[in-house]
Amino acid sequence: MKLSTKDFIARKGQTPITMLTAYTTPIAKCLENAGIEIILVGDSLGMVEMGFESTQQVTMEHMEYHIGAVRRGAPNTHIIGDMPYKSTQNIEMAITNAKRLIDAGADSVKIEGPEVENIKAIVNMGIAVVGHTGLTPQTAKNFKQVGNTQEDVARLKQDTQSICNAGVFMLVIEHTKPSLASELSASVTVPTIGIGAGNECDGQVLVINDAAGLGDYWPPFTKQYAQVSEIYADVAKQFKQDVETKQFP
Repeated sequence: MKLSTKDFIARKGQTPITMLTAYTTPIAKCLENAGIEIILVGDSLGMVEMGFESTQQVTMEHMEYHIGAVRRGAPNTHIIGDMPYKSTQNIEMAITNAKRLIDAGADSVKIEGPEVENIKAIVNMGIAVVGHTGLTPQTAKNFKQVGNTQEDVARLKQDTQSICNAGVFMLVIEHTKPSLASELSASVTVPTIGIGAGNECDGQVLVINDAAGLGDYWPPFTKQYAQVSEIYADVAKQFKQDVETKQFP
């Protein structure tokens, strides 16, 4: 059963919320069958699926394509669509692009950083919004942990309050000290989802490729529950051998 924004808000401080990314129909189907409560179609797809150097190269068209694929695989799961880089340069553009992601199949959209006016405008149009603070990959100069100076801590606290006051129903906190993430989570009434931010948030999210061990690099704050890259390589090697020895077909 697809959970609503009210369902998630009610989970604040209760049973942790589970979120994973997905970019394709078969993976989305697997996550829905496993009971994952939220699927994030993240702009991380640019790096982990498309081979881009950063998420900045992801377009609205990319997001629409992958959101549609995920929706077909997970019709009964809440789907969040990432608003890609430069898709919210003004309020009119932000509203238009948020509608595009909803039309593509998303139930809500996620916006990185303290884009307060854009968040307010989108929420006022009846579209649910997820905030994102801490490390924000679209604009970060590197992927180091954030919130390690008094100035940075003060900024993140202010950003967190501004984002939540703008009307988001959920907040992602990425790659901060666990103690700071805990403090930020306790300061707001909406559920927080951590990634590389300790276990005191109201839920956790991972990129599915990181969790599955698919690829050749995974951030140090992730966990690999399998080594899918090795499985694919073994399949390819066995196929190659069978073809060369005419055991297949």
